[in-house]
Amino acid sequence: MRNAAAAAAALLLVLLPWLLPLRAAAAGDGGCEQSCGNLTVQYPFGFSAGCKIQLGCDQGGNGTAWLGAKRELGLVVSNVTARAVFLALLPDCSRRLNASVKELFTDNYAPSPQNTLLVSSCNSAAARNNSCTMPATYLNSSSHCFRGAKAENFSCVLPPLPPSGNRFLNRTEIGALGSECAGLVSAASSWETPAPSPAPALLLGVMELEWWMLGPCSCSSQANCTSFTTPTAAQGFRCECLEGFEGDGFVAGTGCRKAAPNPRCNPSKYLAGDCGKKIQIALLVAGIVFGALVTGVTCAVCQLLKRRSESIRTKRSTKRLLSEASCPVPFYSYREIDRATDGFSDTKRLGTGAYGTVYAGRLSDDRLVAVKRIRPRDNAGLECVMNEVKLVSCVCHRNLVRLLGCCIEQGHQILVYEFMPNGTLAQHLQRERGPAAMPWTVRLRVAAETAKAIAYLHSEVDPPIYHRDIKSSNILLDGEYNSKVADFGLSRLGKAPLGGSSSHISTAPQGTPGYVDPQYHQNFHLSDRSDVYSFGVVLVEVITAMKAVDLNRPPSEVNLAQLAVDRIGKGRVDDIVDPYLDPHRDAWTLSSIHKVAELAFRCLAFHSEMRPSMAEVADELDQVQRSGWAPSSDDAAFMSKSSSICSSVASARGTDKSWGAARSRTERERAAANASVVQDAAPKGGAADSPVSVQERWFSDRSSPSSNSLLGNRSVH
Repeated sequence: MRNAAAAAAALLLVLLPWLLPLRAAAAGDGGCEQSCGNLTVQYPFGFSAGCKIQLGCDQGGNGTAWLGAKRELGLVVSNVTARAVFLALLPDCSRRLNASVKELFTDNYAPSPQNTLLVSSCNSAAARNNSCTMPATYLNSSSHCFRGAKAENFSCVLPPLPPSGNRFLNRTEIGALGSECAGLVSAASSWETPAPSPAPALLLGVMELEWWMLGPCSCSSQANCTSFTTPTAAQGFRCECLEGFEGDGFVAGTGCRKAAPNPRCNPSKYLAGDCGKKIQIALLVAGIVFGALVTGVTCAVCQLLKRRSESIRTKRSTKRLLSEASCPVPFYSYREIDRATDGFSDTKRLGTGAYGTVYAGRLSDDRLVAVKRIRPRDNAGLECVMNEVKLVSCVCHRNLVRLLGCCIEQGHQILVYEFMPNGTLAQHLQRERGPAAMPWTVRLRVAAETAKAIAYLHSEVDPPIYHRDIKSSNILLDGEYNSKVADFGLSRLGKAPLGGSSSHISTAPQGTPGYVDPQYHQNFHLSDRSDVYSFGVVLVEVITAMKAVDLNRPPSEVNLAQLAVDRIGKGRVDDIVDPYLDPHRDAWTLSSIHKVAELAFRCLAFHSEMRPSMAEVADELDQVQRSGWAPSSDDAAFMSKSSSICSSVASARGTDKSWGAARSRTERERAAANASVVQDAAPKGGAADSPVSVQERWFSDRSSPSSNSLLGNRSVH
């Protein structure tokens, strides 16, 4: 029994919050009926005699509610809010204005000044002059009383703005209007929409009545009280529950209670606003946050998939391209390369080209290397690296730079070469490196070794390799100033020549301005003679120490190749010779410079078939070199003073050995070489010892200078 009593007490405590409002409602309404059809109202309104403000109701019919005691006036109640009563005042030409005024103005409600009245049958000329501008569709379709009627039969009553503090229409003025106009046809309620874009809004066929209860405020503690003066100068008030509470707010009514969850709230009605603005805003914010989160996660996943796809594609492409290289190439990890170059420090940078930057590095086995870091260019950088690996990995020549390995990892493309301590030929010719200008014998030897390396690529490799970027900055010098041809990024495999003639492949022109074969640039035919043209520009650089393209020279002399062809063709070689060479110091120097100039002239012929092959160029340079003097004391001084930036001790030891042997060998040949040069310069009947003479075929269509004319600085026309 004790347990049952405890359970009953607990049930009573649970039901008490729900029973108290019902009890208050039963005590407050005094048997007031608050429903009529689909319309439900709260205290003080109702549809029975016990209600504070009684409205009419057709309970037996369609459940229509109306204002006042006369249903025939058609003052239909459409809604009752905590502030106003809204009437559906449909057009009716039989509605009497005087009778309607009595029902519109009572002790508990009156029309607000937002209403506009449409009246008819006015006797006063002033009233008739209030012309109406109602929408035509509304007048034609709303009621039969407008059909066929004249516009002057209707007038709009636009009440003046009420004085300050007056919130209702003036009953006296409206009553006086009833003596001049017979009918109240319809009405319209207007108001201004809130900021930021206020605009007038109009509800046709609607009248708004503000309502109140007489007396001082008598509202629940959870309600706000609005107090004001009624049209009869009495004190009135209204009650409205605070946010989060529901009820009529009156002490005499049900008061206010904590709002229960809206039974109409379900996921399908959240966005419709049936559950309050806060929930709607919260859902909107949650949706935006969720959408942003999903978008961010999707983008991150797509980025990861893209990177993974690129990595897989890169690995596949690397394997495919490496499989085409018949010789294995060592791989270095990116961590090892990064450590060797001190994180690609600027202090280790040797130079920057069109396709990347070269750094000096020291591997873990203490070897000095040159690290070429290809500039990222999507798949183009990888193709460039793999092309160079494929072409250089299996060629072997003492005057070609040796590829030590590569690194293709984490999106980086890196090539590792043997280190060349004495920089490039271009740096020495431009006086950017070394203690003094490079002597002629060293220049000639570098040119001859370079020609042999290119001839090896053209003639001894099958299929031949076309370098496509021969220039002085791609000719490196080791510790003993031996030539090393580098940078095979633009190289292409060619076709073996047929019947001794040069063959070509068709490809888009690429290379360095000033060195590109003009015929290749014109017809897209790349051949071994394209490298011959580029090497001809290098020979002119060796003679003149000028840049291939120099915008500081006069416009007609910007291009070194054109300048050289013009001067050599006119027999004015001395005009462009580097003054440091002092060509008139001895007969051999003058003769060798002129022979090399004539060879460069032939290499620079516009038509490729008129240029010699690289094998012929290498042979002629070798003959010029062999016919020369032994290295002078100036040459030896240049070689000994120029030091390596990384291995000066080892380089100096190698240089001493090389030049010791060279000097002992060349001392014995000095007399014979001197006699040979004097014999060369003498005008004899034959010129078999000279690589260029009037007896041999001359491949220039401009002029045919002989060796004598070049030596004598004259031109034969």
